Amino acid sequence: MTQTVFIDGAAGTTGLEIAERLGGRAEFTLVTLDDARRKDANARREALNDADFVILCLPDAAAIEAVGMIANDRTKVIDASTAHRVAPGWAYGFPELAAGQRAAIAASTRVSNPGCYPTGFLALVAPLVAAGIVAKDARLSINAVSGYSGGGKELIARFEAETDIGFRSYGLTLGHKHVPEMQAGSGLVHAPVFAPAVVPVYRGMLVEVPLSFDAPAADAVYEALAAHYAGSRLVSVRRAGDESELLLRKDDAATDAMELMLYASADGTQLRLVARLDNLGKGASGACVQNLNIVAGLDETAGLRL
Repeated sequence: MTQTVFIDGAAGTTGLEIAERLGGRAEFTLVTLDDARRKDANARREALNDADFVILCLPDAAAIEAVGMIANDRTKVIDASTAHRVAPGWAYGFPELAAGQRAAIAASTRVSNPGCYPTGFLALVAPLVAAGIVAKDARLSINAVSGYSGGGKELIARFEAETDIGFRSYGLTLGHKHVPEMQAGSGLVHAPVFAPAVVPVYRGMLVEVPLSFDAPAADAVYEALAAHYAGSRLVSVRRAGDESELLLRKDDAATDAMELMLYASADGTQLRLVARLDNLGKGASGACVQNLNIVAGLDETAGLRL
């Protein structure tokens, strides 16, 4: 039976890409509001309550408001904002994060979609903390670059207008909103130091976590990651070869997959762990659709770009 999906915030970048992935799928019918009705509170409330599934692609305050408009216990919500990522009663929508996570998502009526940077960081670090390879009290840092589409309409407009921007570092006050979910999802005692940046490519991102050990650890790290993601159709793990560079290209294709790479010193004591993903794919819209598939009881990769 066809089920209805209402994307609140469908005109934004994330919402548009979700709609593309759902286009032509017989399992779902999209509930749409024209521009006038989209700004009408009563029309939105009706759509939020009538739909089987609601995907929120809104600023945090608007997402909280939208959830408050839902007056039934039937509608299932997937929130792409930051608002509920560490909130009680919400399942964290990263199915590959840990044993039981996929089941928790499937059983929940409230799922919070992960942030793009946290997806890369947690994919690399959470399995290592769980395995005891990285101590829970480790003080980690994250160096990351993303395509400018991750910043929404304003940043997209800025990068397309100011074509001389070569590199934009931000989060310089060390209070980035992604840090709480990074710490909570990894199980770390200390918040990691997060150094995000934006580069002049539309989509794609690299998230890097450097690690240093007293004894060789490259084999143990690789084996733990490979075992954790064994059988995954979306997350792959590889030991890097002797390549001398890692690139984001302006024409990189959209993808909902994520690649985890391990670079190591000759003695295996110093490591650079890198996650390569599409900030609009596994980092946003693709993850929303994956979670939608799970809560709807469907093949979780249906409609995704592999």
